[in-house]
Amino acid sequence: MEDVLPEADRLKPKIRSITHTIRQIWIERYDLLLVPVALVIFVIVWQGVIIVSDYPAFILPGPADVVKSLQQNLENGTLWRHARVTLFEIFAGLVLGLTVATTLGYVLAKNRFLERLLSPYIVASQSVPVVAIAPLLVIWFGAGRLSKVLICALIVFFPVLINTVVGLRSVDEGLYDLMRSLKASRWQMFRLLEIPASMPVLLGGLKISATLAVIGAVVGEFVAASEGLGFLINQARGLFNTPLVFVAVFSLVVIALSLYGAVALLEARLLRWRGK
Repeated sequence: MEDVLPEADRLKPKIRSITHTIRQIWIERYDLLLVPVALVIFVIVWQGVIIVSDYPAFILPGPADVVKSLQQNLENGTLWRHARVTLFEIFAGLVLGLTVATTLGYVLAKNRFLERLLSPYIVASQSVPVVAIAPLLVIWFGAGRLSKVLICALIVFFPVLINTVVGLRSVDEGLYDLMRSLKASRWQMFRLLEIPASMPVLLGGLKISATLAVIGAVVGEFVAASEGLGFLINQARGLFNTPLVFVAVFSLVVIALSLYGAVALLEARLLRWRGK
């Protein structure tokens, strides 16, 4: 009996560990199930509204009508052709906006005088809605892809700029003193201190910008375009092809969620050093 009790005591930590592992697996799978369950509930409610209200398809199409339209436009290549154009505008606008915003943000973070000089103009530029600026950009740069890329870059610019300045200003001054005491060069300070320390704030701005870029592309295509998902929505609306409008809108949602998820994965990978 005395030998059995110590053995049971030794098994208790193992049992607790196994129980904890099972609980963690259940929690992770439960979180993964939330998205499809929520989607199923949304479709059921959607179909229920149509059955109760008896709306015609050109006002509120059913899920089956939207799926049928999605299948048709995937088969004939229409959806992919327009989505490819919008994706190009989004990525090009993101790259341009991020490059200019981070460069200018770094300069402003390091130069207080220049920040005081330019801040009123930067803030004033953001007080004008992008919908009001978009027609001017189309007039100046044409109805092609360039004007849409510039609209995306403009809408991305401000949040990235602000986050860059805030991120660099949040670096602890004591860390700068430590780097100086180690005879670190300007490049070493930038690479080994400023980038890692400001990365959480910068990635937060990138998350916002990734979704805003989708809005910028669609706004530009609404104003003037002959291709893109925004153009497809305008065209389908004019033809009262409401299922196609839903398909284009859902495609934009998928693009925005994918971009946000990609930045979240990048954040998890780059900020592993923060650890527990």
